[in-house]
Amino acid sequence: MPGMAMISVDTDESRGASIPGRVVGVDPGLNVTGYAVVELSSRGPYVLEAGVIRPRSPRGTLGERLTWIYRGIMEVLEQHTPGSFALEQLHSHVRHPRTAILMAHARGAIVLAAEQRGIPVVSYAATRIKKTLTGSGRAPKEQIQHAIKTELGLDQLPEPHDVADACAVALCHFHINRNRRGLKMD
Repeated sequence: MPGMAMISVDTDESRGASIPGRVVGVDPGLNVTGYAVVELSSRGPYVLEAGVIRPRSPRGTLGERLTWIYRGIMEVLEQHTPGSFALEQLHSHVRHPRTAILMAHARGAIVLAAEQRGIPVVSYAATRIKKTLTGSGRAPKEQIQHAIKTELGLDQLPEPHDVADACAVALCHFHINRNRRGLKMD
């Protein structure tokens, strides 16, 4: 799909049924949506693919941009059949309420795509993601990027920041689910 930049690390794909140990993490945006397909292996989580979805024209109508995002996410979900889907919660700032409203549109298109594929969606607050990965809910982006690089065994820091944020969301989901499973008693 034109407008999608991808970083493929592994191409061993399974089509059809969802893969429980695979999660798609998404950093939603109207102009740039970052995504990361991360899978759990015996050696820990690793990236199958990561990239960005960009509408053909960032100046296009809201409907055109949402359609582009929706189609891009659907393509990722069809190719990778994840068992779960994680994205960053919407946050707003008092000075910029319009931004939150616009971002809600992007999130709606993304959640719709996951729901139509029957994939459970979980949202995490930015502070929760940072705290899960670094121990501090106020960690700077550079610290998050280094945590992602180390945990995923990457050769370089994930770029652009939209991809790094998507990796962080996916890793947060893995950690929280691991902790939940560890607390369950049979």
